[in-house]
This record gives sequence, C-alpha cells and structure tokens, in this order.
Amino acid sequence: VIMSFVSRYFYAGILLAALTASSVHAGGLYLYELGTPDVGAAAAGWAARAQDATTVFTNPAGMTRLEKSELLVGVQPLYLHADFSPDADTTTSGSDGDASSWLPAGGLYYVHNLMPKLKIGVSAVGYFGLGLEYENDWVGRYYVQEIKLQALGVQPAMAYRVTDWLSLGAGVVALYGVLEEKAAVNNIGPNQPDGRLKIEDSDLTYQVNLGVLVEPRKGSRFGLTYLSEGDLEFKDQPNFSNLGPGLEAVLRAKGLLDADIKVEFTMPQALMFSAYHELTDRLALMGNLGWQDWSEFGKVGVAVTSEDTSSLTIDRNYKDTWHVAVGAQYRVAQPWLLTAGIAYDSSMVDDDDRTPDLPLGEQWRFGLGASYDWSENLALGLGYTFLWSGDLDMDVNRGPLAGRVSGTYENTSMSFINFYLNWKF
Repeated sequence: VIMSFVSRYFYAGILLAALTASSVHAGGLYLYELGTPDVGAAAAGWAARAQDATTVFTNPAGMTRLEKSELLVGVQPLYLHADFSPDADTTTSGSDGDASSWLPAGGLYYVHNLMPKLKIGVSAVGYFGLGLEYENDWVGRYYVQEIKLQALGVQPAMAYRVTDWLSLGAGVVALYGVLEEKAAVNNIGPNQPDGRLKIEDSDLTYQVNLGVLVEPRKGSRFGLTYLSEGDLEFKDQPNFSNLGPGLEAVLRAKGLLDADIKVEFTMPQALMFSAYHELTDRLALMGNLGWQDWSEFGKVGVAVTSEDTSSLTIDRNYKDTWHVAVGAQYRVAQPWLLTAGIAYDSSMVDDDDRTPDLPLGEQWRFGLGASYDWSENLALGLGYTFLWSGDLDMDVNRGPLAGRVSGTYENTSMSFINFYLNWKF
C-alpha cells in the first residue's frame, strides 16, 4: 500500500515538474527590453517610433522611414532580484530561496535600402526567455532548483510604402528554444539525501510578425503590430540520479525510469498599438496600448510515455495581460537626444496560482535613456529600465513528496542596462 501511494504521488509530481517550462519576466513572458533604444523609454512608442533599424522587429512597416541602410547592435546585461522568504506554513525544511542573478541579453538589427519604397531587413534577438537558479537546499527544491528557457529568434522581414501615409510590413520569426530544468527528488525516509531529476531538450517554432504604419502628417504616426502564435514542444527521458532503493524500485516497476515526458505549450499571439507625435521640433510624446494572449499559454499539454501511458492538458489559470505606456523624447542640442517613459503590465497570474518556477505579478517599468550623434552616420546610446513587481505572495502544496511552500518574494525587480551603436551607410 505504501509503495503504491509513493508511486502515485511521485508520478503526479513528475507531470507537474514538467510544466515548469517557463520562468521569465515581462507583461507575460515576452520581453520589451531587446537591446534597443526603447529600453530608455520603457518601450513607449514601440510600434510607432520607427527611427532606427530596431523597427525591423518592433514594427516591420517602419523600415520604409529609413533613408539609408542601417545596422544597430545592442548589448544589454540585466539583473534579476528574486528572493523568497518562507513563512510558518512551509512544511519543507531548507534555506530561503534566492534566485537573484545577472544575465546576458542584447540584439542585432539590420535594414537594407533596396529602393525608396521597398526595404528588407533581419533581426536576431531573444525576446522570450530568462532563467531561475535557486540554492540546492532551498525549501522549494522539490518543485524546481534550476530552470533555463532560452530562445533566439531570427527574423527576415520586408516593408513597402503603399502611399505617402501608409506602409505595410511583415516578417517570419524562426524561434529556437532550449529548455533545461532541474529539481530535487524526495527519497522519503530517515537520513535519506535528496535525489535529482534533470530534463532538457530543444525545439524550433515559427511566428508571423505583421505591421502597419500610418503617418497622417509629418511628425505624427501610428503603428499597429500583430505577433502570431507559435507552438513549442519539448521531449526528453528524465535523468534521475541518487534515488533511494525503494523509490527507484517503484519507478522501475512503473516504467517511469525509461519514460519519455513531452510538454507542449503555445507562445501567445500579441497586439501592440503605438502613437508618436512631435509637439515641437525638440519634444515628442509616445504611447502604447498592448494585449497578449497568455491564457492560451497556460493550457499546457503533458504526455508521459511509459507502461502506464497517459496524457492530459493542465490549465495553470494564466490570464491575458494588458500593457500601457507613455513616454517622451527631447532634443537637448543637436547631438543629444534624451528619452524617458513609464509602463504598466497587468499580472498573468493571481496570488493563488503563483508557483516557484514563475513568480510573476503586475509590473511597473521606469525608463531613462540618452543617445549621442557621433557623426552623421554613427550614433551611440545608453538606456536603463527598472522593472518593479514588489512583494509577491506564494502558497503551493503538492502532497507529501513536494510539501507545502508558503511565503513571499520580497521586493521583486529587474534592472536592464543597454548600450547600443547605430550605424548608417
């Protein structure tokens, strides 16, 4: 009876562990900080600014505004502060959970001037993916110890100016994703050290990026972009180590040591509407209104292929997110341009649905930036965005093997520091 009980709960634990295929921060999980000048404006004017080569991704239609071919390269280190403090309701022993770390990021963007009305371009950027790495002995180690979901998107794009006031653009993003996840295994029993579980795989998917840019008058423009869905599927045979003899025997008898775990989820569709308006020759105002379909992402398909083959779809109760931003740019003098912005993104999870692999909440962004025209064809820039989520409560309980983990992620935040170079030729 005991062995049957352990097998059943560990089997469920394997399924739930496989669901932690994402642990990143943005309105949902898409990033606005892509090594672009938008970092210095909290992404305000995202789809309407169209002032440099980064428009190949933020709105392909905006490429028609560039008179010359342009190359922009951005280097963007970022710091994640995610520090969990358990409360008295936590049943698992161990240390607090500190997943704070520095992470690399950036982007490369190129637009080629084929002719005045026709432009082509390409971008290479990781707009989906970060990671978390907790201490090996933290209280939530039976849920997750380390998870990395890194994705690189390469997008060719084309834009055409239909009339003096209307431009259309489109691109296809080839997104290569890599998943690596580690968790501790509760061997159950006196003086039994933890076992280990590791899952890793990679996959390729595609998304379509469509853009419209409307310029009713000089100095005023409106942009609308649509990013389509994309399906990622990760499949691997779990790598167990240091299992206790009793648990190993149970898993072997159930065929789980040699089972394949497959996780499927949908990268959501997204809409962004932006406006840009020049009040004077020096001052321009910008704004955004966006939507992302994260409720679809939360419906995760999981299949375990073993002697007791099973599959199911688990709904993590994610919600669609809304984004709003306002910002400004000011030309201090001819070589200097200053930017600032504020943005808000609603939370994709309620407090009751927050998990240690995805400690997300609503987010406020505050951005400042500056660019310097070194010459007619070369500009250098610096941007900074501070993302604030504050205190995020969490209470999860998945039975005796994983235990109950309750507490608060305190002062959750991220800092993005962007250095970029824009070359016209």
